[in-house]
Amino acid sequence: MLSQKIQDALNEQINAELWSAYLYLSMGMFCEDKGLPGVANWFRIQFKEEQAHAEIFMNYIVRRGGRVILKPIDAVPTDGWATTTDLFRATLEHEQKVTALINNIYALAEDERDYATRDQLNWFVNEQVEEEEAAQDLINKFSLIGSDGPGLYTLDRELATRVYNVPAPLATAAE
Repeated sequence: MLSQKIQDALNEQINAELWSAYLYLSMGMFCEDKGLPGVANWFRIQFKEEQAHAEIFMNYIVRRGGRVILKPIDAVPTDGWATTTDLFRATLEHEQKVTALINNIYALAEDERDYATRDQLNWFVNEQVEEEEAAQDLINKFSLIGSDGPGLYTLDRELATRVYNVPAPLATAAE
């Protein structure tokens, strides 16, 4: 059984994950408008991943006998990124905030002696390392090519090949 504090924190995280999904969908649509379908694809995959993260949290709450409370999702930015590098800097900054949120729930789980929740969060801790690393990698790549047309075209085509993979916690839940 989840404590009320843990349940509330996990429900807040569900909202944060859904907000993240909405943010990445907005960024993807921004890229579509700018003629960058590959970059848009990268953000659409992020959109799906964030939805999956919310679903993992929802499944966990239900499995532990808790109640999922869905809250309104605040508005997200729809523009304001001058370059693709700026877009991925905003992505990295956002992922760092999500990492802090996950770390806070992890600390709460330890304080509450809720080791099952802490163990559930281990997957997210590792996922956040990957998320930040991916954003930093793209910042580096877009910084290198700058406004170079052929470089931007090539990287956009590379990002178009990214595919969605069901996260392990959802894949194993479906078995």
